[in-house]
Amino acid sequence: MGKISKESRDYVYMDNSSTTKPFTEVIQGMSFVQENLYGNPSSLYSFGLESESLIRHAREEVAYLIGADTNEVYFTSGGTEANNWALFGTLRAYEGSKRHIVVSCIEHPSISATADYLKHAGFEVSFVPVDKQGLLDPQDIVASIRPDTCLVSVMLVQNEVGTIEPCKDIGQLLSHMGTRRPQFHVDAVQGFGRLEIDVKAWGIDLLTMSSHKIHGPKGVGALFVRKGTPIKPLMFGGGQERGLRSGTENVAGIHGFGIACKLCKSNMKETEANLHRLKQKLIRGITSVFPDAVFNGAGPEASSPHIVNFSFPGFRGETIVYGLEQRGVLVSTGSACSSRKKEPSPVLLAMGKTRDEAWSAIRFSMSRFTEDADVETTILALQDCLKELEPWRKKTT
Repeated sequence: MGKISKESRDYVYMDNSSTTKPFTEVIQGMSFVQENLYGNPSSLYSFGLESESLIRHAREEVAYLIGADTNEVYFTSGGTEANNWALFGTLRAYEGSKRHIVVSCIEHPSISATADYLKHAGFEVSFVPVDKQGLLDPQDIVASIRPDTCLVSVMLVQNEVGTIEPCKDIGQLLSHMGTRRPQFHVDAVQGFGRLEIDVKAWGIDLLTMSSHKIHGPKGVGALFVRKGTPIKPLMFGGGQERGLRSGTENVAGIHGFGIACKLCKSNMKETEANLHRLKQKLIRGITSVFPDAVFNGAGPEASSPHIVNFSFPGFRGETIVYGLEQRGVLVSTGSACSSRKKEPSPVLLAMGKTRDEAWSAIRFSMSRFTEDADVETTILALQDCLKELEPWRKKTT
C-alpha cells in the first residue's frame, strides 16, 4: 500500500508528485555500491572503472526510457539543475546573438523563476497563456517565436493539475520552421517514467528528468541533449560528463536512478491503466462527499493518471492539508518547491481560477504503490475533515 510509518502510525501517502517511495531494489543497489563500489569513476585503476561501468549502464537505462542515444544523457543533481542548465546553457551558447526565450505561464518554479531572473538580467521572455484546463495551444507557441528566439521551454505534465501539454505537436510544428527553428526544451519531470516519451519523434532537443519522482533516490536527475544541440556548461572543473557537467558523479545515486528507470519501464502501461482507474475512483469519491468541489485540470484524455487537483471553495487548502494529516492522509496544496509561500497558486490563477479557488486547492497524487484502500481512506478522511471544518467555512459568491 502507499503507506509510510511515523512513530508506529500508518499514513496514506497521496503526495507522490512531491516525491516517491524508492523501490526496494533501488535502496539495496545503492547500499551495495556505497559499501563495495565507492571508487571515483574518473580514476584509471579498475576500482574506479567499476564505478564508471555502473554509470554507463544507468545512462543506457535512462536513454532507453525516452528513445535517446546513450551519449545524449547527462547526469545532474536533479530536475532543478537540469532546467536551469537548459535555459542558461542555451542562452550562453548563442553568446548574445539571440536573447529571447518562450515559456508557458504554468511552468514549475525551476523554469518560471529562472525565466524571471533572465528577464531582470536583460534577456527577453514571452510567457504563453493556457486555457481553463491548463492546456497550451501549439499555435500560440509558434506565434510567440521571433528571429532572436533561441529556446522554447514547455513542461510535459503540469505538476499541480496534471494537464498533459501537447509537446509532440509543438515539436512537430517547430520542425517545419527551418533555419528559424529555436531549440525545444521539455521539462518532463512529472511525465518521465509514467508516460511514453520519444524525444526523436517529438523533435525535442533538451529534456529534463528527475530520479526521485519515479521511485529513485533524491539528488539525481538528467538532461537529455540531442547531439549537435548548442549548449554551454554551468559548472566547470574536472570535465566529467563529457565536459558539460563537471563534478565527481554521485555513483550510488546514478545507479539507483538506473534501477528505477528499468523497473518503471517494465510495466509502465499496466501501471498507467491502473492509475487512470484509481484517479476516476478518487474523483467520483471527492465529488460525492463534497458536491461544491471544483475540479482543476483537463479531462482523462489530456491529463496524467497520477494527479488529481480540486478546489474546495470557502476553505483554505493548508487547513485541509493539516486536517487530513490528523486523519492519516498526506496531501499537498501544490508544488513542494513553492507550497510554503503565502500566495495562491500562480498556475491556478493563470488557468482563470478565482483567488478563493486557488487558495482552497488540494493536490492528490498517486503512484504505482497506491491501492484502492488508499483512495477509499482518503475519501473518508476528506469527508470527515470537511464536516469538522464546515462551521468555519467562508461564504463565497
